[in-house]
Amino acid sequence: MQRAEQEHSLTIALAGNANVGKSTIFNQLTGLDQIVGNWPGKTVERAEGTLHFKGYTFKVLDLPGIYSLSTYSIEEIVARDYIAIERPDMIINVVDASALERNLYFTLQLLELEAPIIMALNQVDFASKRGIEIDVQRLSLALGVPVIPTVAIGGIGIDGVMSTVVDVLEGRVGLKPLKVRYGKEVEGGLDKIETIIQERLPELSAKYPARWIAIKLLERDEDIEKKVQSNQNGKEALEYAHTIVEEIERLHGEPSSVVIASERYRIVNNIARDVTQVVSPPKTMLEEKLDAVTAHRILGYPVLIAVMTATFATIFVVGDLLVGILNSLFEKTLIPIIAGALSVVMPQAFVHLIVGGFFSGIGAGITIALPYIVPFYIILAVLEDSGYLPRAAFLMDSVMHRIGLHGKAFIPLLLGYGCNVPACIGCRIMETDRERFLAGLVVVLVPCAARTVIILGLVGRYVGLPAALALYIFDLVLVFALGRLAFRVLPGEPVGLIMEMPPYKMPSLKNVGKKTWARTKDFIYIAFPLIIGGSVVLEILRTTGLVWSIVDLMAPFVNGWLGLPAITGIPLIFGILRKELTLILLSELAGTTDFGRILSPLQMVVFALVTMIYIPCVATIAALVREFGWKRAVGVVIIDILLALLIGGSAYRILAAYIQ
Repeated sequence: MQRAEQEHSLTIALAGNANVGKSTIFNQLTGLDQIVGNWPGKTVERAEGTLHFKGYTFKVLDLPGIYSLSTYSIEEIVARDYIAIERPDMIINVVDASALERNLYFTLQLLELEAPIIMALNQVDFASKRGIEIDVQRLSLALGVPVIPTVAIGGIGIDGVMSTVVDVLEGRVGLKPLKVRYGKEVEGGLDKIETIIQERLPELSAKYPARWIAIKLLERDEDIEKKVQSNQNGKEALEYAHTIVEEIERLHGEPSSVVIASERYRIVNNIARDVTQVVSPPKTMLEEKLDAVTAHRILGYPVLIAVMTATFATIFVVGDLLVGILNSLFEKTLIPIIAGALSVVMPQAFVHLIVGGFFSGIGAGITIALPYIVPFYIILAVLEDSGYLPRAAFLMDSVMHRIGLHGKAFIPLLLGYGCNVPACIGCRIMETDRERFLAGLVVVLVPCAARTVIILGLVGRYVGLPAALALYIFDLVLVFALGRLAFRVLPGEPVGLIMEMPPYKMPSLKNVGKKTWARTKDFIYIAFPLIIGGSVVLEILRTTGLVWSIVDLMAPFVNGWLGLPAITGIPLIFGILRKELTLILLSELAGTTDFGRILSPLQMVVFALVTMIYIPCVATIAALVREFGWKRAVGVVIIDILLALLIGGSAYRILAAYIQ
């Protein structure tokens, strides 16, 4: 390729399952120059970045993490359509060296799609620890594509991957990809179907390789069958393919999809056996011992409970300590200094607006919200990087089936404790529309980091940690009760759990730091403008006296039904922007961060209950609309409001009677 041609951006796509380090390689290549959005017309996340390397500008895409190019999920359809139709300049197939045979199945499907690929053989260090040595040269010859060993988490081999991409593009390294061949009967059927596709379906064969379409028809791939039937002469071609499929199934006595899969696994097994050598008997490593305990059907549950309890106890202890330090810094030092300096140069009314609105908003966000949010994000990143989350999903599989979901739904539920927005998006890992909506319905009730600020900063700090943990337990009961009810109302049955368990590994301090900063940065960029804006509006309402008119208007409802002080009505209104705003604005409205002077212990519990359950924040509502449509989103919002009102008022009366 001539340098003149390099002015145009070239496209690289990373393909592989979610547990092979694909996203880590993507982050290594693109750094902070990333854009995250949705694929056109699809609710599937699209991560895209830019890389400048050896005079080239590359657009790098991280394709959805998948295990095959079949049609079991929308992610698989998105990935294969992008590869086949958009035809990126290069596919980097990221493969786990410690599970080569399992990963090569996907590689064969990429070769069948006639995609230009090179292989990043990742986690070679972990494979070596298990006594597995892979002959990289022999593997490259067997597949007909370059293979580069990497350790993504340490950045090892990444430069070699990109150098190989450039060498291929400039013609210094050639690609002679393996032609995947099946048994005699299958190949005979494929040749016949391929011929009729080329003759009768020229428009479709211009988009997809004709042989690949033939393979998909033999597998009875529903998506490809629909695409064939929508073309002129498609019905005739499909009937012809069905005749051949039925003949192959008659000869083999098995569904044609099973025949194709068996043939692929035979090829994969032969390649893996030829290039892999166990150089020493695998020893029982610490990771394997840890896996045996944490995924055990009995011992795993105490570990899961201990991990969750330790998580929230740590957030409470660290957050409470930071709140005390930061409160003292802002309220006793910075705010008085700023107020004094501004009083010299501007009227007192403007000083109140700027200090009481703008700077108090910043201070409240830093002193009330961040101390609880940052520790949670750190712990979540550690759990993700260590490989524990899939074990938790496995353990929760039988429990999640009670509400019509499987264990993978536990992952977005857990993400919900950080933020409900990624939790809603995370529901995409569920296989069917029914399961995605069921998961979305319940994850918005999970107390996110913003609600954690209220639960721990109010109930935990003033009533006690046991009371705060009781709220979390009550919320879990509510989640499962609502999920069970929705499961009975919505038709259908849960599908089985199929997911890969990644090996345990020591979390990278660098990766944990990056994830924590990315999530904290999003919180600061999104939440702080809302917190400051709400604080300024509240200061204007207070200065003009309008705030007390609103308080009086809401008093019969807030004070009468919920048993809360009338002034809490204002923060509850602003809570739709961000849930932590309810606590922050309450402190500003009352003129103190000592909530013990504003609320009784009973009122603290009721206030936390209502804010924990009622209407999701605007960002979550937007995510619900994007994922499930505005009708379903409105339905979820109405359900949450009614639940919050019913539970809040009932809790006030029940607890008041109990205390008396």
